[in-house]
Amino acid sequence: MANKKLNRTSEHRKALLKNMLNSLVKYEQIKTTLPKAKFLKPQADKLITLGKKDTLHNTKILVSQLQDIKSANKVKKTLSKRYEKRAGGYTRIIKAGFRYGDNAPMAIIEFVDRDIEAKKVDKKKKDPKKEVEKIEEKKQATA
Repeated sequence: MANKKLNRTSEHRKALLKNMLNSLVKYEQIKTTLPKAKFLKPQADKLITLGKKDTLHNTKILVSQLQDIKSANKVKKTLSKRYEKRAGGYTRIIKAGFRYGDNAPMAIIEFVDRDIEAKKVDKKKKDPKKEVEKIEEKKQATA
C-alpha cells in the first residue's frame, strides 16, 4: 500500500508514470488530474536529485526510468544545473479547477523556476512565405 493505484494495473501505472515524467521534463509544465499530479511529484523530484549527482550509475538509472536519452540528458545537463543550489522541492502543483464532462479535479504540475519557452518545443513556427503561397493558391482555385 505504498502509493496510489490510480485504478490501473501495475504495467499501465508504470507506463503512465514514465510518459508523464517524459512530458514533464520535455515541456516543464503539464496539465493533468490532481491524483496523477500528486502521484508524479515525488518521482519527478527524485529524478532531479539523481541528475544532480553526475555518476555513470545515476545516468543509467535515469535512462532506465525515462526510457528516453534526450530526456535523461536534459535532466542531467539543464535541470540539475538549474537546481544545484536548491535542496529539494523542484516541482509545484497548482489546482486548476474541474474538467468539463466528468468534473474531475485538474491540476498543473510544473518545475519551479521553469523555462517558459520549453512549452513551445513541438509547435511549428509559421513561415510567412508559405502562408502567402497558400492564399494565392486558394485565389487561383476559386478564379
